Amino acid sequence: MQWQNELRTRGIDNPDSAEKSGNSSRELRMESASIPTVFVIDDDADIRASIGGLLKSAGLRSQGFERAEQFLQTKLSDSPSCLILDVNLPGINGLEFQQQLTKAGRQIPIIFVTGHGDIPMSVKAMKSGAVEFLTKPLKRNMLLDAIQQALARDSIRRQEQADIALLKERYDTLSRRQHQVMALVVSGQLNKQIASELGTTLVTVKLHRAQMMRKMQARSLAELVRMAEKLRLFAST
Repeated sequence: MQWQNELRTRGIDNPDSAEKSGNSSRELRMESASIPTVFVIDDDADIRASIGGLLKSAGLRSQGFERAEQFLQTKLSDSPSCLILDVNLPGINGLEFQQQLTKAGRQIPIIFVTGHGDIPMSVKAMKSGAVEFLTKPLKRNMLLDAIQQALARDSIRRQEQADIALLKERYDTLSRRQHQVMALVVSGQLNKQIASELGTTLVTVKLHRAQMMRKMQARSLAELVRMAEKLRLFAST
């Protein structure tokens, strides 16, 4: 069909070629309550539209940009997201933009696409954290697989950040003395040693320790140590 030939020449392989043979096994499985968003930066409007149509068929939201600078003005979604980024863009190329995002603290998994990449270019992108480096014409299954990996990576990152934020809230409810007790507990000191270190009684240490464990919702010393490691509170952990 004419539109399929146009997709090939514009940089995307026939998006229906794999649907008939195994569509259900390739569709991205995401919770409907939190639909992921795939951002696309490519100066070719037809490629942006083609990728957008493919993503829509996979049940994903997409938002396209002609220039990298336009993406910087966009607020990232609260749901898992990733970025499909063309290497060759007007103004700033994709590899430079990747570094710019890193310096700006904008964490989003990147899938690079290019019509004429090379091995050194792909190695540089991957070393800088890219999920995948794909060449045009893009293969439907390869692109969807890369997107699935990128969204999974972002979902894990978001969950880890949420877990750390929750731990920080718990930690902030501790008193100054409970902070001290926690630091000494995770460093491996016994209650008697902690009492001597703080110049207090064993009974008082046990009381502070019990309250600290309850507030942190730690069921064991091992779990408390893992919490301290996640919060990066103590050099000794």
